[in-house]
Amino acid sequence: MEQFDWRMWAAAGAAVAAVLGLLLSQWMRRPPDADEIEHRRRAHINQVGRIAEGQVLEVLEVPAAPAETRGPALFRRGKKNTAANGHRKLVCYSYSISGVSYETAQDITRLEARARLHRLVPGQPASIKYDPANPSDSILLADDWSGLH
Repeated sequence: MEQFDWRMWAAAGAAVAAVLGLLLSQWMRRPPDADEIEHRRRAHINQVGRIAEGQVLEVLEVPAAPAETRGPALFRRGKKNTAANGHRKLVCYSYSISGVSYETAQDITRLEARARLHRLVPGQPASIKYDPANPSDSILLADDWSGLH
């Protein structure tokens, strides 16, 4: 009669546990929220962007949209509103690249201290960083860069 090999079964059990742990950690991972996605976009454009001259059009305060909740109901957390007083600050600006004019807005809620809002006025000239692969994707402010003059 053959002897039962516990070591082989223990190794197989450990491998199955590792795979299940990896799958569970992927399933439980929190998807990035809108602020994280915006931070990544700003960082990318700040790294690869080229600079064009533009102009501030206006500064708006708009109601913040409720955060979307995802994941299993057991693990959902309450809706998190990261905007101060339930509003988000947007700065609208325009710029031109190769004869094409762009008008867009950037959410600067998390960058208000950097923006020095008291100095941000319509008509103000500004430097705009844009993605050369997608010129319509641009920023006026980043965590460590400002196009405000």
